[in-house]
Amino acid sequence: MDKVDCVVIGAGVIGLAVARKLAQAGREVIVLEVAEAIGTVTSSRNSEVIHAGIYYRAGSWMARMCVSGKHALYRYCAERGIPHRNCGKLIVATSARETEKLQSIKAHAEANGVLDMQLLSGEAARALEPALACDAALLSPSTGIIDSHAYMLSLRGEAEAAGAAFAFHTPMIRAKATGGVIEIDAGGESPMTLQCGLLVNAAGLSATTVARNIEGMPLDRIPPAYLAKGNYFSCNAKAPFSRLIYPVPEPGGLGVHLTLDLAGQARFGPDVEWIETIDYAVDPSRAERFYPAIRKYWPTLPDGALLPSYSGIRPKIVPPAVATQDFLMQGPRDHGVEGLINLFGIESPGLTSSLAIADHVAEFAGL
Repeated sequence: MDKVDCVVIGAGVIGLAVARKLAQAGREVIVLEVAEAIGTVTSSRNSEVIHAGIYYRAGSWMARMCVSGKHALYRYCAERGIPHRNCGKLIVATSARETEKLQSIKAHAEANGVLDMQLLSGEAARALEPALACDAALLSPSTGIIDSHAYMLSLRGEAEAAGAAFAFHTPMIRAKATGGVIEIDAGGESPMTLQCGLLVNAAGLSATTVARNIEGMPLDRIPPAYLAKGNYFSCNAKAPFSRLIYPVPEPGGLGVHLTLDLAGQARFGPDVEWIETIDYAVDPSRAERFYPAIRKYWPTLPDGALLPSYSGIRPKIVPPAVATQDFLMQGPRDHGVEGLINLFGIESPGLTSSLAIADHVAEFAGL
């Protein structure tokens, strides 16, 4: 039986960041990934936005990890030439009622440590984005966009340079935790059994399933899993915006927002579609709900401009009736299993938070 210091389950952006952190701290690391490559699931099916940390509940893990992770991510990208752009975001109010909400959004952001938000009149907002229709807006200068795949390739490269190894097509079948040692049975074409002192469950959508397959993990400490699909539509018209455009949030979501890729191409979404089984197909008819929402801030959006693009699935651990969730990061003090760290519910802003989450895992591990 092979013995190794650390095993990380999942080679998405969180697993990669964790593997890099542990390996650079001198730990021997193996990453087990059921898919054929890094970042094939949630990490490659998102908006690629570097979030500022505006909306999350003050004091929550999401707020804290996002704000510290944002600064770390910008530094990381700048130092390594990872394609990204600090383009900024406008939160736009298209009615007097929405305009009244902007001040409270700004105050909430400041409570989270986002201190650069600027209130703009409609005229000032249109000076930045002439095609915009709005009564007023909030400018978030620290929001940006990133090439998430280039970022993940860099994390993998640095993890491997520090000695981490990756096993693809290798699902964790079961594990057993006893006396500070965790024994793992891994499947695939080359099944293996590993012993480790530290197991990090960074399996994303499968994190709760992985936890249930660890003998010794208390079942009452494993949250339920829900699937919230987000559909995206691309635009066959050139969007006349250089910043991300978000409406003032409505109850239950952030509204239909316009994000940009690094080539300047616009996409809209994600919406929220609760599903029972994993399915990435985008229903073209959902575009009909997008048009009126988008035209509140971009009234000249042409008919027929929206095309089904892609979808992602958020690893939710709260049901549809609960408006917000937080990251659930468990160490041995939380569940009583020595050497086990579970990362549940790592949805947006997981990408932005990835380096900060890796630092937190290292603290759990006593590094």
